[in-house]
Parts: sequence; C-alpha cells; structure tokens
Amino acid sequence: MTDKNYLDRITLNPEQCGGRPCICGTRLRVCDILELLAAGASFEEVMEDYPIEQDDILAALHYAARQTDHVVLKVA
Repeated sequence: MTDKNYLDRITLNPEQCGGRPCICGTRLRVCDILELLAAGASFEEVMEDYPIEQDDILAALHYAARQTDHVVLKVA
C-alpha cells in the first residue's frame, strides 16, 4: 500500500473528535489506536473491539510516523 492509500484512511474534521485525526467512517482516533498498541494490545484484539481493519491500524502507525519525521533545527 502506498503512502496515499494509508493517508486516505485518516480523516481530519474539526467537527469530529475535536479535529483530531481519526479512522475514516469512525470516531476512533489515531491516538486511541496507538495507545492500545502501546499498552500491549495486538492488532487482532483491536480489530475485535473496534470496527476497523488491519490496514486502518497500519494507517494510524504510518500517520504517526509521518508526524514525527521532521527536521530538528539546532539553535546556536
């Protein structure tokens, strides 16, 4: 799956979840998925508890990775 396909699974809507990034068609925030995974939940457990697919979880991970990929400027 290309970057574009992953990012198409994420929606940013100021009227939904305070404008936080969510999985399209749900009110499940990217940060919710990340917190579940960080707490030790498996992909399967997340998919059993929420109406999402594996590609939605991968999209959340990809989105988070893209958010941290920026240049850090050093001030002298």
